[in-house]
Amino acid sequence: MRFLGIGENNDLGSLYRRLLAAGHEVRVFASEPDAAGVLAGLVPRTADWRADLPWIRDAGRDGVILFEGVDHGLTQDRLRREGYRVIGGSSLGDRLENDRGFGQRMMREAGMRVAGLHEFRDFEVALAFLREHPGRWVYKLNGGLFPSTHNYVGEMEDGSDVAALIACHRARWEGSEPPSFVLMEHIAGVEIGIGAYFNGERFLHPACLDWEHKRLFPGDLGELTGEMGTLVTYRGAERLFEATLARMVEPLRRSGYCGYINLNTIVDERGIWPLEFTCRFGYPGFAILEPLHGEGWDRIFARMLERDGIEFATHPGWAVGVVLTVPPFPYRPDYDRLSKGMPILFKGPLSAADETNLHYCEVGLERGRLVTSGVIGDLMIATGRGPTVEEAQEQAYRLAARVVVPNLRYRNDIGARFLREDRARLIAYGILSPEAAP
Repeated sequence: MRFLGIGENNDLGSLYRRLLAAGHEVRVFASEPDAAGVLAGLVPRTADWRADLPWIRDAGRDGVILFEGVDHGLTQDRLRREGYRVIGGSSLGDRLENDRGFGQRMMREAGMRVAGLHEFRDFEVALAFLREHPGRWVYKLNGGLFPSTHNYVGEMEDGSDVAALIACHRARWEGSEPPSFVLMEHIAGVEIGIGAYFNGERFLHPACLDWEHKRLFPGDLGELTGEMGTLVTYRGAERLFEATLARMVEPLRRSGYCGYINLNTIVDERGIWPLEFTCRFGYPGFAILEPLHGEGWDRIFARMLERDGIEFATHPGWAVGVVLTVPPFPYRPDYDRLSKGMPILFKGPLSAADETNLHYCEVGLERGRLVTSGVIGDLMIATGRGPTVEEAQEQAYRLAARVVVPNLRYRNDIGARFLREDRARLIAYGILSPEAAP
């Protein structure tokens, strides 16, 4: 098969390496100039993905275009109309993720219970709202231009911390367009994600459950990074899936959506509260799910495109993924000076299993040696799989400890909160069965 990957930073580099190892042809376009070194020497690049469309067309039904992110939904819709086989998302997917208010309205129309959410395009109006409605609020900017570090989960019961942050953003706002953001009612509970692949008509089964760890430091301290590690399983997702993603089949089908979609939720004693969609390959979630796959990405993608079945093979148990970073992650300034170009070494030779469970991100080959590359220092993911969470953790952390890079950092508590409290609460709420969460 022929695969043409299109994105900004070569985020799916680990996936492309798997396809290459399976004997497929791969070309990758990354629009971010500073990402030129990401998997340099490991994954073939192209300077112009549009110039490679004939290469995909010539492969017939074996030609596949993979879009890594959002904001290219209209292009994906057009390519599908032109007969190309495209996996990624759709224009609807772009809006579901980028326009939080729209996403919440779609959830409500699908019959899901949603938390209170208020949309704003003016800081002053938002500040007036907070004065009239004191309480804990979550502040999130719309669109894909702002990193996770700009969002904020309020801690003060009167909302004064959120108000202070908005006042700060008001003073510093330099954009030519007015801001677009939401204030969402804070709900205390268990954060859990539900994800599945959609083939344009139906969801593939099974769906997965995930517990992301988004803050930089252990104990959920520090800035929101996007993701520092995740616990995942393909078992026990049925109740959450039927109450959430399963209700989105019709709008996704009408939009021609074909790809992975995830819904982040909060669960408490009152029920399930959906928060936001991710309408693209989850990063680094796709790599952390891989150890649980019983077949390769090529077979999963072929099943999605051919629509010849909705079941794909998965392993029971759990997988844990740990994101390995160097300074100044999660920020870009001074990466060139602090960490870029540093050597990457390993304690002892890596086995084939080790190689499979290390998923390279901002890594490249320079004079035959692995070095840090990319834009922010998000180096790689160490994964482990096991019949219990504890065994998956042990495998992932044993492998992470063998990676040697100056100033390497990672969280040492991925999955710990699930074992300590979330598992028992989800069983009590009826989301998980004791059999599915040993």
